[in-house]
Amino acid sequence: MTQKVAVLGTGKIGEALLSGMIRAGWTPADLLVTARRPERAEELRTRYGVTPVTNPEAAKTADTLILTVKPQDMGTLLDELAPHVPTDRLVISGAAGITTSFIEERLTVGTPVVRVMTNTPALVDEAMSVISAGSHASDADLAHAEEIFGAVGKTLRVPESQQDACTALSGSGPAYFFYLVEAMTDAGILLGLPRDKAHDLIVQSAIGAATMLRDSGEHPVKLRENVTSPAGTTINAIRELENHGVRAALIAALEAARDRSRELASGNNS
Repeated sequence: MTQKVAVLGTGKIGEALLSGMIRAGWTPADLLVTARRPERAEELRTRYGVTPVTNPEAAKTADTLILTVKPQDMGTLLDELAPHVPTDRLVISGAAGITTSFIEERLTVGTPVVRVMTNTPALVDEAMSVISAGSHASDADLAHAEEIFGAVGKTLRVPESQQDACTALSGSGPAYFFYLVEAMTDAGILLGLPRDKAHDLIVQSAIGAATMLRDSGEHPVKLRENVTSPAGTTINAIRELENHGVRAALIAALEAARDRSRELASGNNS
């Protein structure tokens, strides 16, 4: 792999991507990083052997630029990059809610842009990364983005019109599961279990359930019904979940996340 790739604004997700790329076969000498703080850049150099550069230097020398800054910082970054990005650069954005057209309008006409929404399980190589093409991106550009983000998990191509929904489901998705585990742990304590035992029971149950969902090919309703005996403990619990509107609350929560992603796209960062 001889192409140079630069990760700009290297936070936790950017670092996870760097680490995964190196494990997948990229040479550290071909990886460039930028960071807001010099000490952070030096930390990445020491840990991975990558080369810290400035944002303009990255734009001039890397074949692919991966923008991992926060949505509210994207405009400032693009203003800094614009004079230095030729049209043969592939620009990949990982910022929630930022459209490819927003980026294209600030760069030289014809610059290929790919939008990617990944999530924090990239830290353990179990990310779900959703990839969409801008108006100038080719199949080869999409394949290159898949190669990069495939180093830290699974990838899925979708039309950009579906990105806000994907952000709500998978981009923010891990937080919903963490929230559920937190609530179930509290319930375990209420039922008389020590916190550490409740945690272990719930986490392993979650891992087992996720593995069954992934590997069995069964619909989640079927898997749930397999656990739900007539007049048993599970159906009583499910009844209470329905009585408290948990399903409706989840749907409303995901709609709220989607709407916020749309607001970010429209420039409302407050």
